Amino acid sequence: MQSHTTYLTFHTEKRREYINITRDVEKALSESRIREGFVLVSAMHLTAGVYINDNEAGLIKDIDEMLERLAPFRADYNHHGTGEDNGDAHLKNMIVGHQVLIPVTGGSLDFGPWQQVFYAEFDGKRRKRVIIKIIGE
Repeated sequence: MQSHTTYLTFHTEKRREYINITRDVEKALSESRIREGFVLVSAMHLTAGVYINDNEAGLIKDIDEMLERLAPFRADYNHHGTGEDNGDAHLKNMIVGHQVLIPVTGGSLDFGPWQQVFYAEFDGKRRKRVIIKIIGE
């Protein structure tokens, strides 16, 4: 059993962004030389997430609109009593999730049709990281 770790760093221009990181995950897998196993991709912050879905602009807009309906940006979250203004971002993280697990078969990400990996930023304009942890043989 072998393992390989890669970190990605993001500093987005906007408060909310959705970034396709599939190529970054594929690059980390290639560097690992692991042929069979799993890739864990995990946001290392409570106001960001990682998900798998289609890389289609309309769908990404639909995801963003759905998350804003379920956890809208507003001033009256209890969390804001701490001096923060990102209560909605914490809730969006819980809806999307902070990590995904992807099987590796024959040295490739074993995806279904159209599946891609995305980093979802909900409280941007500052530095954040994602860990890619690959385990296998």
